[in-house]
Amino acid sequence: MYSKKITVEHPYGLHARPATYFIQKANEFKSNIDIMREGRRVNAKSLLGVLSLGVVKGMEIVIVANGPDENEAVDALCELIMNNLEAK
Repeated sequence: MYSKKITVEHPYGLHARPATYFIQKANEFKSNIDIMREGRRVNAKSLLGVLSLGVVKGMEIVIVANGPDENEAVDALCELIMNNLEAK
């Protein structure tokens, strides 16, 4: 298991289009990936799960992955968040 804590700085947080980019990136990996916020844990590959966290600008989340490419998954998702959730 590999995890990192990161602060979301996107103006809209993890809502609608930014959440879609996040989920698309998460689905590129074989590992199970979750997002944790304030004691809640959801599947990072689920739009409904990600949106249900209500992540807005300035909130800290923890990205947790478990599987064959866990390090790469967490690092790539953190990089996406650091780049303001812009699709590349």
